[in-house]
Amino acid sequence: MRYLHTMVRVKDIDESLDFYVGKLGLKEVRRIENEQGRFTLIFLAAPEDEQTGINTKAPLVELTFNWDTEDYKGGRNFGHLAYEVDDIYATCQRLMEGGVTINRPPRDGHMAFIRSPDGISIELLQKGGALDKAEPWASMANTGSW
Repeated sequence: MRYLHTMVRVKDIDESLDFYVGKLGLKEVRRIENEQGRFTLIFLAAPEDEQTGINTKAPLVELTFNWDTEDYKGGRNFGHLAYEVDDIYATCQRLMEGGVTINRPPRDGHMAFIRSPDGISIELLQKGGALDKAEPWASMANTGSW
């Protein structure tokens, strides 16, 4: 068995791509438009996976856009995604500068949570073990939920 992807339903392709690609830094590796089914699938890979050419075997995020509007309630659009990052502080700083709220700051130098425009929680984990605690992160309060 091999892990393929995590599917997340989105309401606005442009807003979602701005977040996942423009701000979080994922790379679009494949897109499927299905007129009969009235949906678009966009597959995204983490840059390191995309650079090594394993984007057909790497864990992918599948953004599903249903052309007919629907309000996703009760967890129908998912729970959370998790990504390992080289420098959690630099990543969170870049995201904040891009207008993303850090819901659970990396106070421990290891883990943070943010949310996509569609309310999907994204866990960021420091690669190779926690960084030393540092300000402003160490004293930053939680914002909202994750």
